[in-house]
Amino acid sequence: MRRAWVIVTMFIFMLSGCGLFGGEKATKEIDPPKDVTYVEDEKELQEQETAEKEKATETVQRELYLIDKNGFVVPQTFALPKTNAAAKQVLEYLVENGPISQLLPNGFRAVLPADTQVLSVNLKQDGTLVVDFSKEFANYRPEDEKRILQAITWTVTQFDNVKRVKIRMNGHDQNVMPVNGTPISDELSRDDGINIETNGVVDITNTHPIIVYFLAQDGKQTYYVPVTRRVPNSEQDELAAVVNELIKGPSYGSGLLSDLQADAKLLEAPKYENGKVTLNFNEAIYGSVEKNVVSTHVLNCLVLSLTEQPGVESVAITVNGKAELVDESGKPLSEPVTRPQNVNTGSF
Repeated sequence: MRRAWVIVTMFIFMLSGCGLFGGEKATKEIDPPKDVTYVEDEKELQEQETAEKEKATETVQRELYLIDKNGFVVPQTFALPKTNAAAKQVLEYLVENGPISQLLPNGFRAVLPADTQVLSVNLKQDGTLVVDFSKEFANYRPEDEKRILQAITWTVTQFDNVKRVKIRMNGHDQNVMPVNGTPISDELSRDDGINIETNGVVDITNTHPIIVYFLAQDGKQTYYVPVTRRVPNSEQDELAAVVNELIKGPSYGSGLLSDLQADAKLLEAPKYENGKVTLNFNEAIYGSVEKNVVSTHVLNCLVLSLTEQPGVESVAITVNGKAELVDESGKPLSEPVTRPQNVNTGSF
């Protein structure tokens, strides 16, 4: 019996030496190599995941031309997800019930019919963007036909390399719009105008277009609306023509507004030099009884309208030849004002 106990004891000791019961040798084998750093690997993985999430949520400011409550085609600026297919993306955001639905400001609606698909976009070397829409593109209201053309054209030509637009539907070139038959040239561009006014124009052949910006309001929201007006070909000074149309104000019944006083006038012709236009007004340019204060909306409308003219980059204002003016916040207008990169962002 004693002999059997000794044999069992020796057997247990041998097993312990092999490490099966957690001896020193087993511990050394189970311990990870000292050059493995799990904490650092986990940190690197977290940083990689964070970078991927930030990249996925990276946005860029884009102008989308939508229809407001008065039927005007108006730019509104939104932060859209960054993509390499920007032209296709902005067109998809013009579709009713599409991704624009959660972003629409009060009083605005999308311009393209619901379920319209942007099948393809192709930019040619001459700056023409060929856009192919699905058959649902034809399901719009007749009164929206020209608005659709303007919204498409002005939305995609915000990109510097896009100069004009050609429209296709299901792979077929469109020479006329599918509902009202508005002719479509191969060169739809901003030169065709936006929110075109022809009231009071007797002979359109003896006129040419200019673009001016007026105000519109929906509740507490104020925004700027581009309007194309025709001025006589005999008008030699385009810059003065723009200012004079702003002074005339918006058309009666249009729903548009202006802060510019009707008795405001230029005391001399606008001066242009190196991209800067200097305007010398009488005191009626002031927007309040407080001297030297120019309304922010007056300033913005002047800048937006004049910078639509080729070569104009900034606007400076003087009154009776003096530049001692401030804006509504009290900031001196000692430097020329440049056009913002985007319009109707909530601040401009």
